[in-house]
Amino acid sequence: MSTALLTCLVDETTSKTAKRACVQQASVGESNANRVATTQKLLDGAIVAAKCSISSSIIPPTLTRSRWVWRLAGSYHLCHSTSRLMKEAARRFAGERRWSLAQWAAQKAREERDHDRLALLDLQSMGYDAEAVVKTLLPPAAKALVNYFNQSAQASDPIGCVGYSYAMERLATGIGEQYIQKVETLLSPEINATRCLRVHSGVGADAEHVQETVEMVASLSDEERIRIANACYQTALLCFSPPQGGYISNQQLQHLLKPLELRDRQTI
Repeated sequence: MSTALLTCLVDETTSKTAKRACVQQASVGESNANRVATTQKLLDGAIVAAKCSISSSIIPPTLTRSRWVWRLAGSYHLCHSTSRLMKEAARRFAGERRWSLAQWAAQKAREERDHDRLALLDLQSMGYDAEAVVKTLLPPAAKALVNYFNQSAQASDPIGCVGYSYAMERLATGIGEQYIQKVETLLSPEINATRCLRVHSGVGADAEHVQETVEMVASLSDEERIRIANACYQTALLCFSPPQGGYISNQQLQHLLKPLELRDRQTI
């Protein structure tokens, strides 16, 4: 996909008419195979553009056991909303007779069902009251992403859900076995707390899901592809941006987690 097209997508001052013209120009004479390839470049380019637009000197804190509990709480909240919101998007797409989008969203709702349970099992394996943890902890990044997802699903056109889903799964494919093992080395051998991570990583099914989404998006109109790419960009911005209030301190986190520890710890 041309640099000019990507510039159109990430420049908030560019009019919708100009954006549409950029995509249409890039699509002239495009075969089906090329359209799939250029669609992925379009969506991936939006994610890269979001990453490049972040200018921050804030360094994320080192991963620790407590930080992993924090991340698992975030994963729970992200997974917990997915099936419900995708079902809503599917219903609304079907009402507009946009069948490929309706089928895609319904499939997503099925694929993501009960994934929040994996995060709860991981938390319990680490020795915490899982339900209490997710009631107590709502990381700002997870809150912002869930809010954006919810707004997308409730918008007059819920197509932003496609961009949100693509960005989240595409970023997840960058998590490999090496990182998963790094997390596991932080934990005791008897702890099994990477189930949710494995499912939402490059060793899970997300690579296949990404390809399915690209092929579906490639069949849509140029205007729809633009809106999906913009949602990719906005979602990636939320993922890459550091918390406005800074990261929670280790002392604060440990203070919150101490009362949530299970008295009779069981390994699951």
